[in-house]
Amino acid sequence: MDRVIGLDQVALRAYRGMCLARAFDTKLSSLYKAGKVFGGVFLGRGHEAVAAASAVFLEKGRDVYNPFIREMAGRCVWSDDALLEACRSYFGSVLGCMGGKDGNVHWGQPTQGNPAPVSHLGAMLSVVAGMMLAKRLQGKTGAVGVACIGDGTTSVGATHEACNLIAVEKLPVVVVVTNNRYAYSTPNSEEFACADLTDRGKGYGMRTYSCDGTDFLQTLSIMQQAVQSARNGDGAQWVVATTLRMCGHGEHDDAAYISAELREEYAQKDPLDVARRQILGKGWLSEQEADEMNAVAQDDVQRALAQSQREDTPVSRTMDWRATSWNPQEA
Repeated sequence: MDRVIGLDQVALRAYRGMCLARAFDTKLSSLYKAGKVFGGVFLGRGHEAVAAASAVFLEKGRDVYNPFIREMAGRCVWSDDALLEACRSYFGSVLGCMGGKDGNVHWGQPTQGNPAPVSHLGAMLSVVAGMMLAKRLQGKTGAVGVACIGDGTTSVGATHEACNLIAVEKLPVVVVVTNNRYAYSTPNSEEFACADLTDRGKGYGMRTYSCDGTDFLQTLSIMQQAVQSARNGDGAQWVVATTLRMCGHGEHDDAAYISAELREEYAQKDPLDVARRQILGKGWLSEQEADEMNAVAQDDVQRALAQSQREDTPVSRTMDWRATSWNPQEA
């Protein structure tokens, strides 16, 4: 990896996204418990390295990025305004990209290559496939689509149908499977009978990869290979990154089904701690610079939350809102 030009800048950009996501999740959890946030709150603790790596090699405006409920780190890497948009979504700001019409995690900017997700697991894969097929029909080349799913989503019928299409059409799509060991509370052992989730990707005829999703530099390396392969015209890619969801399915879930032994094992593999050690070890940041990056991330979160809470909520009867044409400045 050291031979890759600009790897230090790529890694630092990804790490900054991870810091922002963790700071946001920590604050959001506090607000939820204080009764200031309503609806579902789904955190990405343990997913940060996979999420950031899945977006850092993409180009906004050219590529397609489809995160889901735990990819806040990827959103922050993908777009400079992701933090504010996330806050606006949770607090229903009319100035948000969804016009305050859809809350929490269901926000996106389709015209910029970031489709707004829905809660039907697996459904967004076909949307990414359609967007990439449309680019092909328009004669646009070199673009890549990244679709993020979880281990549980690999068992959904919509996933199978979309992956079959993606593979048959040799679309430049990277399917990122974050295996956090549980589909809500169902462990891997009760989810699938194959030896490894890479077997499912092989079954579709995709090029497959596997990595430790808590190992920041390894995950970056694997994701870079997959994105570049898709961009080079090698068809669909299937990446399985194994980590642990270091929280409940949502803040309403105490995750009592995760054993104390597994919790302790992964406490030693917190992706942010691992990334920090690796970055410091490479000499890409000093201890002081790393501390400052975390402090700035926390300040950014506070400012975004404060701004979004000052903004107006929508007046539905007077709004003509469309996800693909909404202009917040006209609100």
